[in-house]
Amino acid sequence: MDYKYIEQLLDRYFKAETTLKEEEILKAFFEQSEDEMPQALRQYRPLFAAMKQEETLGDDFDVRLLQMTEGLPQVKARTVSLSERLRPLMRAAAVVAVLLTLSNALNQSFNDNDTWVDESDYALQQLEPTAGEPAMAYDLSVDSLMSDSLFKPTGYLK
Repeated sequence: MDYKYIEQLLDRYFKAETTLKEEEILKAFFEQSEDEMPQALRQYRPLFAAMKQEETLGDDFDVRLLQMTEGLPQVKARTVSLSERLRPLMRAAAVVAVLLTLSNALNQSFNDNDTWVDESDYALQQLEPTAGEPAMAYDLSVDSLMSDSLFKPTGYLK
């Protein structure tokens, strides 16, 4: 017997190019006894023997499946609104806003404590020069202009 056709069918089978009828031919061929089969093709016999034992679903599969699911409780789908979907995002945004506000408030309070006011400068600013004391007015204006420098000239107040 020439086994070239069977070998060609096997090649096509492993490439997934066979029809159902050709697969039935292969199953029928590998159902015969091992004595009649060539040695090179015996290695494929267990594969097709397993296919013979394969269970099919049957025509009543849908009915059996529906009967199995009849006792289970029905679950209704719940619609989720846009506000419910965005609620976690809004909560996260609120937490970030609170943290930024607190950090800004703490930063402002620390910066306010860092400013240092010299009491002598404050006292000089409180003095209003009179019309009869132009020299004192001059000294106060020089003092206010030079307040950022290292040298602070002294005025009439001592």
